[in-house]
Amino acid sequence: MFVMAVRNQSAAFELIMKWQDERHGTSLLSVEVMELNLLSLASVVRFARAWNSRSKPLQVLINNAGIFSMGEPQKFSKDGYETHQQVNFLAPALLSILLLPSVVKGSPSRIINVNSIIHYMGFVNTDDMNFTLGKEKFNSTKAYSSSKLAQVMFNSVLQKRLPPEAGISVLCVSPGTVHTNVTRDLPKLVQVACNFIPLFLFSAQEGSRSALYAATAPEIPEYCKALKADEWPTCAYISHDCRPTRAANEAHNTRAANEVWEKTMDMIGLPLDAVEKLLQGEEVMCKYKDS
Repeated sequence: MFVMAVRNQSAAFELIMKWQDERHGTSLLSVEVMELNLLSLASVVRFARAWNSRSKPLQVLINNAGIFSMGEPQKFSKDGYETHQQVNFLAPALLSILLLPSVVKGSPSRIINVNSIIHYMGFVNTDDMNFTLGKEKFNSTKAYSSSKLAQVMFNSVLQKRLPPEAGISVLCVSPGTVHTNVTRDLPKLVQVACNFIPLFLFSAQEGSRSALYAATAPEIPEYCKALKADEWPTCAYISHDCRPTRAANEAHNTRAANEVWEKTMDMIGLPLDAVEKLLQGEEVMCKYKDS
């Protein structure tokens, strides 16, 4: 069973019908659509509770949704967080932790986060992740790169907190430079120009290779286990060509990564020991109510 967790359910159903048509009447696709709006942390809590209530194993979680509002002014979610930070990082972080009971049931299982090479440009200021204090002037590139670097740092700490016996591999993957509708907020002339450089961009199908490799390759669990045993500072990072690669130098700063972890847990409304409690079968309350 494959589940698509999406904000726009009607668009998801249309996409599934398109996929089915392309199969020329062969066996029906087993795809379920569930509502999930990453701009609402309450929606994340609601989705996680709905899934966990099924008591079914979750073998692979792929956090793929993201935004890059190129050239757009600063925006905030109704939870009060800068939208790049919430959609690209905070909401997936909350989802990954709340789904741990199901991910443990699916062991050996994997949590995969679609990242970006732009994280190499990022810097995370845990005192100003919303870019509101004026120390760093906001622009969309800074916000995007910061959110993607924070994603690597947070998941590196998550991988360390998961005991080997849990059987959970945590990875970040780079899809490469993919030709999507990310340019929709740019001036029309720039959008047209982007359409003339397809040879320099991957298609959506090509961009999915690293995530699919991370989700299915039999060698992934052993690779993640080896990194953990060697006390490697970051979680596994897979490049666009499906090769293990090194994350940004800043991601290797374990002190900064732990600061990101602590700040993030506070922002998403979870206690610092949430992972340990969930692995022990205890209930964890999130301040973002399922309502």
